[in-house]
Formats: sequence, structure tokens, C-alpha cells
Amino acid sequence: MSKNLVIVESPAKAKTIEGYLGKDFTVKSSYGHVRDLPKENDAIDIKNGFKPTYIISPEKIKVVNELKALAKSSDEVWLATDDDREGESISWHLKEALGLADNTKRIVFREITKKAIQNAIQNPRTIDVDLVNAQQARRVLDRLIGFELSPVLWSKVKKGLSAGRVQSVAVRIVVEREREIENFDSKSSFKIVALFNLKGGKVLQAELPKNFETEAQAKTFLEKCIGAEFKIKNLETKPAKKSPAPPFTTSTLQQEASRKLGYSVASTMSYAQKLYEAGKISYMRTDSTSLSEDAVQNATAAITAAYGAEFVQNRVYKTKDENAQEAHEAIRPTDFSANTAGSDLKEKRLYELIWKRAIASQMADAQLERTTATVSISTTSEDLVAQGEVIKFEGFLKVYLEGKDDEDDEENSKMLPPLNIGQILDLDLMKGTERFSRPPARYTEASLVKALEEKGVGRPSTYAPTISTIIKREYVVKEDRDGKERSFKEMVLKNNTITEKVNKETYGTEKSKLFPTSVGMVVNDFLVDNFKNVVDFKFTADVEDEFDEIAKGKIEWSEMIGNFYQGFHQTIEDSKGVDRNTVGSSRDLGIDPKTGKPISVRLGKFGPYVQLGEQKTKDEEKPQFFNLKKDQLVTTITLEEALALMELPKLPREVGFFEDKPMIIGAGKMGPYIKHDDKYTSLPPTEDPFTVTEARAIEIVIEKRQADVGSAIGIFEGEPITSGKGRFGPYVKHGGKFYSLGRGESLESISFDRAVEIINVKRNAEANKFLKEFPENDTIKVLNGMYGPYIQIGKRNVKIPKDMVPADLTLEDCIRLGEEAPAPAARGRKK
Repeated sequence: MSKNLVIVESPAKAKTIEGYLGKDFTVKSSYGHVRDLPKENDAIDIKNGFKPTYIISPEKIKVVNELKALAKSSDEVWLATDDDREGESISWHLKEALGLADNTKRIVFREITKKAIQNAIQNPRTIDVDLVNAQQARRVLDRLIGFELSPVLWSKVKKGLSAGRVQSVAVRIVVEREREIENFDSKSSFKIVALFNLKGGKVLQAELPKNFETEAQAKTFLEKCIGAEFKIKNLETKPAKKSPAPPFTTSTLQQEASRKLGYSVASTMSYAQKLYEAGKISYMRTDSTSLSEDAVQNATAAITAAYGAEFVQNRVYKTKDENAQEAHEAIRPTDFSANTAGSDLKEKRLYELIWKRAIASQMADAQLERTTATVSISTTSEDLVAQGEVIKFEGFLKVYLEGKDDEDDEENSKMLPPLNIGQILDLDLMKGTERFSRPPARYTEASLVKALEEKGVGRPSTYAPTISTIIKREYVVKEDRDGKERSFKEMVLKNNTITEKVNKETYGTEKSKLFPTSVGMVVNDFLVDNFKNVVDFKFTADVEDEFDEIAKGKIEWSEMIGNFYQGFHQTIEDSKGVDRNTVGSSRDLGIDPKTGKPISVRLGKFGPYVQLGEQKTKDEEKPQFFNLKKDQLVTTITLEEALALMELPKLPREVGFFEDKPMIIGAGKMGPYIKHDDKYTSLPPTEDPFTVTEARAIEIVIEKRQADVGSAIGIFEGEPITSGKGRFGPYVKHGGKFYSLGRGESLESISFDRAVEIINVKRNAEANKFLKEFPENDTIKVLNGMYGPYIQIGKRNVKIPKDMVPADLTLEDCIRLGEEAPAPAARGRKK
């Protein structure tokens, strides 16, 4: 047996590290956390300093037993989990679960390279209890909020709802943006643009540096320009420069990967995790923008070799967040000479993005020349302006340019043609075009991460799970939505004649944006009205700062929890008196003019709906129900919109025929669907069940058939692994068995190695169901259940005392416990 046991949390990480250590080291994975709070309400002893009770997760008992055996046979155990609070917490739980000494060696590194691993081995420390307590405080606080607040939501809003500290604030941000958009009053103005013909077929575009508020003002200006002489009044050229952005933090990587690659936040972190575990990039959860001296030297050498010494400009970036201390470097390549890495295309694209950003941060400024041309108009004192720029020296632009969330933020980088002061210009045409002010943009995943970071809500490790959670809980949906059509006016001056016309344009098209659902709106309003602290931006940011103070050893964690809990618990008690009818999950809209019956909108078990009529007695006619469309909300739908909804075709409806069989659009518990040939296909959220056409329905059915075939990931144990999406979400399939993907994982992010890992974890969990069997008595077994280990004696289930280790139980122990356990209550009528 090896003298040294190194424990990490990931199998892929274990494989990479084992290659850097000698034969005296064995590297094993804990597969993440091994202990957690049990699901019961008594997991936290509120009266005893909020002391938590932890249990070994049922699916991890076999892993823990194997690690415990390896630890006993090893001379030294090294805990090598990630270098952040969660990693420190995993190490502490491993120490406790395996019965290791307090001075067990803890090693940390921020990149998985031979040099970094060997350096960590030479510089071990012990577990940092302050970091553990900071993570423990987060876990306990979030459990207290969730367990006490969720039942309030069940009783006041809707069954099955849950609330979380950071997640509720994220929902509030999305909801408030939606309300800003709803209340936005768009105003029109007229923009003037002129095009001038130059020699050689070139065109100069110039604009009036202001907009006119009315059509009449714009037309008056165009009339002034009839027969006018246009001349270059002034040319002003100034040198300028652009500097590169700092290397990536977790937040900026998530934002840029969304903008440039179209990756979701969860996918970005999944690909980055794989690159880190393969030793290709430094640790991907960090607030820091700094680079180590070694990294700067490595980058300098790579830039010099590829582009020349004149492209080098070393910089030291200072991190804005003073608490950015857990991972002391930005995200960067471990080897700057390698400009590509990754096991598949998506990993490669992310690595290249990280490489370019880090390399560019140590490159010279781009040198520009910006020119502004002023065009005079002989018939008015107002001037037109044309701007452009020329790149004199590329510098870092040779490699990388940071993206923007708003296209309007992109700088105008077009070049101006050669011009001279006094030059007379030939006007081709001048336009006065009606333009409309735009409301604030809805959030994408990337811009929501930016907003959370700016408000101090959450930390690098929380952004991805926070967004995944609010989408999974259906407080927010991420989807595309079609724009609407509107008219705009345009006046064109050409050949000294003004013509006017009305054009059409589509506006408000949304791509991968976050929209609050009716549930999200109602829950948010209820929390804002009754639990201000839970969804208050400053309070949530202050809590994060207190976690940071705990990590520094400046605050005692249970005291921090106590200061919060007393007021929070009292608010919970006060909220029980809130009248459910005032919460907003139902509203009276008015009276139906055709039937005279009341119309209301309600939040139901399967979603929001409009209700026509009421049934106060059994003899009265039953109400009619109409599901809201995807872009309609309980909080905002009007009587007019409800009446229009009631005029739509009712579901189920026959939409057409395919392969000589009807296609029926219906609505079920899981949402709208297409029924064809006795098979059901879910209607995508982008489709409206009331208006979907026959042609589109056929496309959806065919797409579903192709998806059901599954996409091959690879061959494992002689059989293919395929992926697909079923009723309960995405899965991988192998050997006729289905294995659900983990939280936050998507089909596009699953590699062959991850698929094998998912399969093995499920197998281990299934194999771990039977903790102990007794050949001499096959009616008695020690099993793992949903709520922890128990003894099965025939058809009886017997609870195992907390002070006993299930795997150590003997047959005699089981028989004794069975005899001591109270007999089950007899069934049947009481006598």
C-alpha cells in the first residue's frame, strides 16, 4: 500500500495529480462533499448556538468507508481539495468523517501543474477553521431561511414553493427590471444623417449631433438644407489609445463567455472545471485580477516569441474587491505557450478565450488616431459631424478585444476617407428618421451575474448555482421572444426634394433573456412586503461581508447567525397573520360583458390562468379556465387581455394531420404538448399552443423523434453511451439504463469522462444500498434508504441509533435492536 494518501474531490483532478506524484502517493476522490445537513428540520440546534448536525450522505457511505480503510493503511493523509471556502469545508468534513487527526496535512494549489503540486507538498498546513466556519455559516443561514420561509410561501402563495437568500435577491433584480420595462414611456425623436458622394466611389456619412423632438422640427431642418452648400469646415485629428482589460475573474469569464461564445453560466463553469482539472488553467473561482510573477514572465516570453518585444507591456492589476483573497490569481493558462487546449470543441473555445484575455493583459496599448470632421451648411448655423479612427499600432488588439453587453456601447471604429478643409461636398441624400427611446434591457445570464457582483450579492462560487436554481424553480424563465411590429416615419431630402414615407420595423426581439414568471412576480412581491431583509440588496451584501469577516477570524459565526435569526424568526411569526387574499396570487379583473360572470386571474397548481365565473354551490355551473400565454403575468394582465384570451381556440385543439394521423395540441400537468400517434411531445416554451401551425407542429414531432434516437457520446464497457432529454430532464443512457444529469448540467456540456463519472456514481449508490447482509439469516439486512441507513427485518424497518455505525452492526446487534424497537401499530378498526 502507498505510504501517502492524497484526497481530492474530483476523479479527473485525482487522475491529473497522480501523474505528478511518485509511486509513494495514491490519489483518491471523495466525489465532492461527503457530509451534509440531514433533510429534517432538527438539523440545526437553534437553542444550542445553532449547532448543526451532519450526516454522511447515503450515496457517499461506500466512498467514505473505502477512504477510511485507505487512510488507516497509509502513513500520511493529505487533504487536497480546492483552495476556497467550499474546498476547505470539504476537507474538514473528510477529516471528521474519516476520523483523522486535527493536524492532518492540508495542501492547496491554484493550478494543477507538477511544479504547483510539488510545491504544495513541500508547504503543507492544517485545516483553516475560520474558512470552514465561514462556509458553515453560509450553509446554516441558508438552511434556516429556507426551512422557515418556505412553509410561509406554501400557506400564503402556492404549495411547493421555496425561498433562498441569494436566489430571492436575484429574482428581485429580474422582477424590478421587468417593472421598469412595463412602466417605460417610449418617446420618439428624429435623427438626421447625411451621405456625401466623394471621388473614387467613396461615401462620407455625417450626422447632426442632436435629435429633433418633433417631426415638424426635423422637416424644417431638412427644408433649410434644400439648395445648401456643404463644406468641410474643420478637421481635428487626435492621438488616442486603448488599453486591454484585466485577466478574467469568475464573473468576467462568465459574462464574456456568454457574449462571445453564447455559453450559459453553468456551462462555462463546467468547461472551466474540466480545463482546471486537466491542468490547463488556474483555479476558476476567483475575485482576483492579479497574475503571479511566474505567469507574467511566461506571458512575456509567449508574446515576444509570437509578436515581438514591442508588443509587450507588463501590467499589475489591482482587484477592486478588498475581500478577494481566497484565490490570489486571475484565471489564466498554466502554460502561455499553449494557445489551445481542451478535450472537445467547447472546452477549446473557452480555453482560447482565457488565453487571449490573459495574454492581451500583458500586451502594449493599441495606438489610434481619431479624426473628427465638421461639415458646415450654408443655410444654417448648425453643423454635421463625421467621426472615424485609424489604428496606428495594433498592440493587444492583435489578440483580443473585450465584448460589450449593449451594442450601442461599441465605439464607432469606421475610417474616414481622405478629406481637406474647405472641400465642397456633393450631397447624395439626407434622412430624418424617427427613432424611439428604448427601455432598460432585460437581463441575460451574463448581465445578471454582473448586477449581482456590483451589488455585492454572492461570491464567485454562488453565481452559477444561483441562476440555475431560480430557473429550475420556475421563478424565472430563460427564452427567446419575438419582437413586435411598429411604424416609423422617414423624410428623405434628395435632389432638393423632400419625400415622406412610413416604414415598418420589428422591435423588442429578445434572445436568451431572463423573464420573471407569474410565480416569481407574486413571490417577490410577497417577500418585499413582508421580509424586507431577505430580499434587501444592502442587507444581503452586508451578510456576504460578514462571511468574509468570519473567514478572517474577526467574527464568531454562531453569533453572526444569532444576530440575524432573532428578528427573522419574529418576522416569520408576524407573517402568519397576513391575509392570503392580499398576497396577489389572485385578482378580480372585472365582468364578462357577454355572460355577466366575474373574471379573475389566479395562480394555480399548474400555472397561471384566467377564470370565468364562480361555483359557490354544487348546482351552479362550473367556472371556465383559460391558461395565460407565456408573456402574460398574473400581476399585470388586464380585463381586455383576459377577454382576448378567452376568444382563442380552446385546448385541446386539432392542428392538422401528419402521416395520416391527427395532431392534437393539449395542455397537461407538464405544460402544453402535441399528441400524435398516441405519443406525446412537449411543446417548446417558445411556441404558443393557441397559434402553433400544422407545419411547425410537424417540425416539432420530427425533432423529437431525432432527439429520442440520442446522440452518441462514446463507447464504455463495449456499449455506447447516448444522451437525450426525457420527461424528468436530460440524461445519459448506457446498457439500457438511464442516468439523470446533475444540477446545472446540460447535454451540450457533458463529455465522455463526465458521462462515465455519472454512471459510476449511480452504480456506487445502487451498490451501496446493501450495507450489510448476513448469509446465516437472509431475512435481516442493513440498507441505505432515502432518509439514511436502517435495518430491514422481514417486512419491518428498524431505525439505527445515531451512536452506532451501520457498517459495523453484527447480526446479534440487528436482532437486539429489532426486539427493542416498538412494534408497529396494528391496522384495522379500533375496538
